[in-house]
Amino acid sequence: MKSIILGALAHVDAGKTTLSESLLYLSNQIRKRGRVDHQDTVLDYDSQERSRGITIFLKQAIFPWKETEFTLLDTPGHIDFSAEMERTLQVLDYAVVLISGIDGVQAHTHTIWKLLETYHVPAFVFVNKMDIAYTDAASVMAALQKQLDPRILDFTHAEEQMENIAMQRDDLLESYLENGTLSVEQIQSAVADRSLFPCYFGSALKDEGIEALLDGLDAYTQEKIYPEAFGARVFKVSRDRQGTRLTHVKITGGTLKAKQVLDNGEKVDQLRLYSGEQFTMVNEVSAGHVCCLKGPMKLGIHDGLGFEQPARSPILSACLSYSLIPPQGCDPFALYRQLKQLEEEDPQLHLQFHAPTQEIRIQMMGNVQIEILKQLISDRFHLDVELDEGKINYKETILEPVEGVGHYEPLRHYAEVHLLLEPLPPGSGIQITSDCPVDFLALPWQKMVLNCLDEMEVPGVLTGSPITDIKITLIAGKAHIKHTEGGDFRQATLRALRQGLRSVSCQLLEPIYQFRMELPSGQLSRAMFDLERMQAQSSITQTREETVILEGTSPVAKMRNYQAELTAYTHGLGRLTCTFDGYQPCADQEAVIEAIGYDCDGDLDFPADSIFCSHGAGFLVRYDEVSEHMHLEAQWHPQTPLSSDSGYHHNRYTVDDAELKRVMERTHKPKEKAAVHSPVRRKEMPEHVEILQQQPKTKCLLVDGYNMIHSWSELIPLAEADLSAAREQLIQRLSSFQRTRTGILIIVFDAYQVKDNPGSIQKLHNLYVVYTKTSQTADSYIEKATHQLADQFEVTVATSDGMEQLIILGQGAMRLSSRELEAQVNQLRHQHRLQEQRNLEPHRPLKELKTLLPDPDEDQ
Repeated sequence: MKSIILGALAHVDAGKTTLSESLLYLSNQIRKRGRVDHQDTVLDYDSQERSRGITIFLKQAIFPWKETEFTLLDTPGHIDFSAEMERTLQVLDYAVVLISGIDGVQAHTHTIWKLLETYHVPAFVFVNKMDIAYTDAASVMAALQKQLDPRILDFTHAEEQMENIAMQRDDLLESYLENGTLSVEQIQSAVADRSLFPCYFGSALKDEGIEALLDGLDAYTQEKIYPEAFGARVFKVSRDRQGTRLTHVKITGGTLKAKQVLDNGEKVDQLRLYSGEQFTMVNEVSAGHVCCLKGPMKLGIHDGLGFEQPARSPILSACLSYSLIPPQGCDPFALYRQLKQLEEEDPQLHLQFHAPTQEIRIQMMGNVQIEILKQLISDRFHLDVELDEGKINYKETILEPVEGVGHYEPLRHYAEVHLLLEPLPPGSGIQITSDCPVDFLALPWQKMVLNCLDEMEVPGVLTGSPITDIKITLIAGKAHIKHTEGGDFRQATLRALRQGLRSVSCQLLEPIYQFRMELPSGQLSRAMFDLERMQAQSSITQTREETVILEGTSPVAKMRNYQAELTAYTHGLGRLTCTFDGYQPCADQEAVIEAIGYDCDGDLDFPADSIFCSHGAGFLVRYDEVSEHMHLEAQWHPQTPLSSDSGYHHNRYTVDDAELKRVMERTHKPKEKAAVHSPVRRKEMPEHVEILQQQPKTKCLLVDGYNMIHSWSELIPLAEADLSAAREQLIQRLSSFQRTRTGILIIVFDAYQVKDNPGSIQKLHNLYVVYTKTSQTADSYIEKATHQLADQFEVTVATSDGMEQLIILGQGAMRLSSRELEAQVNQLRHQHRLQEQRNLEPHRPLKELKTLLPDPDEDQ
């Protein structure tokens, strides 16, 4: 029997708990089906859940159906508890997304769908409440395909959908054309790689369509293959009714046994398998299952065991923070220590204690979570607390790259750190890596710097808000053989980061709501006026008789208290749903900065200045004068024409393509992508004998055309206006560049979205242009071409796709980033006429080249 971990996800009031009851009832796990309005459901057993009629805490249940054993994880549907839902996604095999047939796709549904894509979780869709919906299944299906994904298909009668299923992937279409049908295994594969999303219709309350959904889950899911080595991932921490701490994990490899000692030295006292509120103790749990560990006290959410690394930072976060007001006579610090239990169970609370003011600050998603938290504190700690009105959680980022430098050298201490800070796209968070040669700084010191960057929560310089969307790269450092201690590098790292932030233009970011407003049509003009005043971007999406629906985005600071105002002027008929939608540049930046009044220079906990030593005494150097006193030269040179993508180079250490190629040849396979805190690259000794024995080969440069267009600074604006003009401009520039070099040059353009395109190879001037066939990407063509040309040519591939670079290095080719090629083209453009008659490789006939290159029309 295969084992599947299944998650139930939905917006609030879609009927998710009712569906869970039906699944357990039909699989004979419960004798009586509970109801939310009767407050007797199996999974919502908490008193607050039953009284409010919503799911607050993640629950699990185990049930069999035909050839499959399902472990159902029932997640909260309310927006305020969406962080708990996101944490569950990292352990799911499949998800069932519930959509109300009455309400249709909601704003929170879009959030769920994006998260499923981010975590690459295959999904089934169940449209609930179709017994009382005012529309039919065909209309709902059309709306789902338009608003969510065109790959959602009605599986009520799957055999009638074979042609539509086959259209979702090339290999399925080919098989369907040959055999006239598709196998269950092929459909399983399409569902597993998210090429297809089966959809079912029914009513969970009346058990309509539930068996069809169960049959589909049994037929079209496939069990994952797990490694033999032990691995596990923590996704939840909770406490039972006796207050015992429980750690919820998914086993991702090998087995976990009771009394086993974990990586951190803690022992597992019990292994529990929960189904509702009841549990069974077992001696061991195999890969592919979830269980609860009793005993470990140090494991936190997102931690990994065995080969598992810590999980990525969550996307959803609280955008409001509140000051917690303890009851009279309560010790604030003692209360803070008690509340740390709640932070273990929900890290998004992000508890902070400010010692000078004895203030406890806590981050929350909304009013419902606040009410739940107050009741939880009352039940668990017997304390009645209050919260203030709260404030907005702003963030800060940088607008351009900068090298931050920090030096810490009081008497008998020494450390110097150079960090490259680069802006990242919105929503990227903070990325930390190292590209520092070991002859600059030994590996143990580098690891210490990276650990400091990972642990420290360094505020920005505008308002003291957390920084985000920044890549931090350690590019240089220096230690003293006698006087350096571990704490020295912590001080130098902090000062380097803050010095970089002080030396560059920064941007204040504010949280944004994605909202859905439903109100009487007679109040539309008032709502539109208010939305304009709140700097919202909105549009009318639906009109139903006397009701109109508005959807859009608005700053949280403007809309956070609008629900009460909406209720007042619509006499209780208006409804507003807000979902956190990330951060955007703050529209009122100067006013917000002035209102917060953060004193960057006065923040003694996070200095930007450095300390140097002279004549046996330390002295302070301001952040804007530090660069003149540093003991290492600046490593970042933005004006260097042939620099790498990040814009800096090392003065004494280089790694060329030939060296990387030899390393790849010795490993015989591509290396896995390096982790964030990976060690720096070590320079290998050249193998002179091997190089001398190789015969020189004709050079061949393969260029990913659209990758260049969307990376080159002069072609980006041209591509936005006219893509074909940008393509012609690229061909012209590379043709001029080709006159100055030997070998052949091939440009490959994606044509996989062009309908019925057979692909082609053309010779234009002194280079060759390849257009791939329909459904074939430039990446796949380049991989095959590299493999076929490697024996006769010295192949170099120009692309900035990281995964593509790893693949072509593994096939014996060299890599060239888009920025490096752009720099070479710009540098040599004025020399192409002088080089036209020299070092030019005779062009091979097109017919001969076609025999070496893969045919774009050939099936892959």
